[in-house]
Amino acid sequence: MIIRSPASPADPLRSWPLVLCLVGLDYFSTLSYLPSIAVEAAGAWAPLAAGVVVLVTFLLTLPVYLYVVGRSPQGRGASGLLERLVAGWRGKILVLTLLGFAAADFVVTRSLSVADAAVHLIHNPHGQQFFDRLAPTADALRKWCGPELAARLEPFWTRQIVITVGLSVLTFGFFSVLKKGFARKMVLLAVVVVIGYLVLTGIVIGGGLKYLAEHPVYVQGWWRQIVHGNGSRVGDGHLVRSWLLLALWSFPQMALGLSGFELTMTVAPLVKGTHGEVTEDVRARVRNTRKLMLSAAAIMGVYVVSSVLVTTLLVPHEAINGEGPARHRALAYLAHGGTLATGEDGSAALGLPFGEQFGNLYDASSVIILCLAGASVMAGLRRLLPHYLHRLGMELSWAGRVGVMTHLLNAVILLITVVFRASLSSQQWAYATSVLVLMTGASLAATIDVGERLSASRLRWLATAPFALIGTFFAAMTGWIVLLNHSGLSIAMAFVATILVTSSISRWLRSTELRFEGFAFANDDSRQRWQDICGLDFQVLVPHRPGLMPLPEKHRRIQDEHRLPPGTPVIFVEVTLGDPSDFYHIPLMRIEHVGDLEVIRVSDCVSVSHVLAAMCVELCRVGHPLKSSSAGRTKPPLAANLHFLLLGEGNIPWMVKSLVHRAIPDPSRQPRIRIG
Repeated sequence: MIIRSPASPADPLRSWPLVLCLVGLDYFSTLSYLPSIAVEAAGAWAPLAAGVVVLVTFLLTLPVYLYVVGRSPQGRGASGLLERLVAGWRGKILVLTLLGFAAADFVVTRSLSVADAAVHLIHNPHGQQFFDRLAPTADALRKWCGPELAARLEPFWTRQIVITVGLSVLTFGFFSVLKKGFARKMVLLAVVVVIGYLVLTGIVIGGGLKYLAEHPVYVQGWWRQIVHGNGSRVGDGHLVRSWLLLALWSFPQMALGLSGFELTMTVAPLVKGTHGEVTEDVRARVRNTRKLMLSAAAIMGVYVVSSVLVTTLLVPHEAINGEGPARHRALAYLAHGGTLATGEDGSAALGLPFGEQFGNLYDASSVIILCLAGASVMAGLRRLLPHYLHRLGMELSWAGRVGVMTHLLNAVILLITVVFRASLSSQQWAYATSVLVLMTGASLAATIDVGERLSASRLRWLATAPFALIGTFFAAMTGWIVLLNHSGLSIAMAFVATILVTSSISRWLRSTELRFEGFAFANDDSRQRWQDICGLDFQVLVPHRPGLMPLPEKHRRIQDEHRLPPGTPVIFVEVTLGDPSDFYHIPLMRIEHVGDLEVIRVSDCVSVSHVLAAMCVELCRVGHPLKSSSAGRTKPPLAANLHFLLLGEGNIPWMVKSLVHRAIPDPSRQPRIRIG
């Protein structure tokens, strides 16, 4: 399988403002439901809690990701950085855990966003009339399915679930149409949708702020409520402390306003560097990606605080709580000119263009951006998952051709929708958990990387401390939200377990493949000598593990046991494992002399057996078949096989023989492998 480079011609580079719109489909669409969630979580303190989210964005989140994108500009983000920093199975498990939460973020983003789109349709006056005419009655359902099946279906046959599933299916079909030329078509569509949505949202927020500016008494009354609390004067110190405590309490629910940073970096390869460049300019692309993140954070910061302020002061709390018409659509409620918290009619109080027509337009804009939310995540997962799964030993070229991965994710989205009954309140916890875990992983990657780069400096602790503290904060918030609701953890762990099980089965089934992509050579002399060795008429290959027996003694024993005539070229091979958790490898070969004996030293390999087999295959391409001598197996069979599959060693002689015979089916060309 060939993993396509992030900057391949199929994904043309775009200017960063255009890619910002692609990211905005996921990031800015949270404005459809975040204001009402903030009011539910923090009440009158919601605008101050939203301010904390903005502070966290600029003081904690942005510094981490501005650093990580510079160290991983290929679009793999914290996962790619951790893969380089933490080797072996520990690194693989860590990266897979992050990928599990990234996948959970993707499916919950899609499920939650489409569920909110259904909320906008259901509460739209025209939508209500349409669905009232279309929806079957309970009697009709019993007639179609029978009373027993109807009783089982009724909890899942709600208007919210049915419309959400229908919108999801329509969205799947839409994305399949955009499959060819995804980046080009999706970016252009994102520009239109995001700009239109931000303009309409800006009109709603602007109208609310204008009304508050003309009626400052409402702002003053709200502030007195914050300052005086239950009627007793609260000192400034107590006010700040209460604000911070409430902000931390409500932060997990409002963490949705931080979504998009880790997955923003997965679309970094789409960002153009210097204008008009022909070759990729990595530094310019990183610089423009940082502009993208700063701009997205600034836009979101302004919109979040102002929208939450307008919602808190103008939307009646009873309309947000319970099954009120403003729940999870507070800005749409204002756009329709709903009754304000002051008791006034919104259309008359806020003036033009607020009313039914403008509300319909705003609902349409919200539904479109919510249905397209997750497009940037899809683009990111299309890059990330094949790369890591390929390295774990999963053959995905056929899956890419038939779109298996996309179809499986779509099936999971529908399953999540039904299990959570298309409820935003239930899914928001899973969404927030995924966001916070990804930020914790990014902080960890930045901490480890800075520590590695400054390992020789006395100020190492001073440089790593900020990232470590940021990671501690996000880890604590993650733990807190998992205690409140573990759905996000369960979804992510299901993805991780599925990947681990399927990749383990794939590695076992493909264990007799060579997994070899060619040799790299330490120098030109080694390359030339290897070519000369391959041209010899007769070779004897002897694996040797340093420290068990001196080379001269082993050479004498080989000559005695095999009765080799003097002058027969005996080639000793010493193999040093690299990262056995990888599946494919390009071993590094160095050919040296130890006294009168010649030794081939091979490093950076994932399996001793596969390196020896690959060398046998290469040597048998010309000349006579070589003779290979290996020591027998000393470990129990099960332990030897597990060591071979997981650690790259164990059961070596037998696997070399099996691998070579599989690669060279012609018995006349097979080398003679002797197992002592």
